[in-house]
Amino acid sequence: MSDVEKAAAEAVQAAQQSEQYALLLAAVQAAQAQQQTPCHHPAPVPQSSNAGKWVAAGVGGSIFLLAVAVSAVAVAISAVALTVCLLVLRSVWQQIREDRQERRS
Repeated sequence: MSDVEKAAAEAVQAAQQSEQYALLLAAVQAAQAQQQTPCHHPAPVPQSSNAGKWVAAGVGGSIFLLAVAVSAVAVAISAVALTVCLLVLRSVWQQIREDRQERRS
């Protein structure tokens, strides 16, 4: 027998053993399923806690409102800074115009 023929014979034998093991395993599982008696106790109903949801909603809402408040303060500071900047530039522009008029005179 050549090596290829030996390998083919061993492969066939392994396939047959695999089928036998599969049948044996199925028989064992069927026997275990028949031996098990169904449990007649009602399963406990899981209690859902609403407290965690409310705490999460409160924390999330607080963070959101804090972010809105900080944004409002930032907008207010920006508006004041822009107003001051415009007033200073207006005053500088008026001085430049007055200096130009005095030079022409």
